[in-house]
Amino acid sequence: MVALSSTRSRLSLLRSALASSMASLDRRRAADIPNGYIDDYVALNWLRWDGGHLRLTTVGSNILQQITLQMKAE
Repeated sequence: MVALSSTRSRLSLLRSALASSMASLDRRRAADIPNGYIDDYVALNWLRWDGGHLRLTTVGSNILQQITLQMKAE
């Protein structure tokens, strides 16, 4: 039960940080992204490596759109 709660907390953190993480990547400031987040984004198929660059996957793009819509609704 604790592991599931911990996983949900981690996913929530990753979701809330996705927009700022993408902004950091756009500025070529990957060092500004918290440790482990990039690995988690890739493992979750939200980001993928493409020729030495990280790119949003379709899944990641959809999640980013959901986050943006939620922020606008608030």
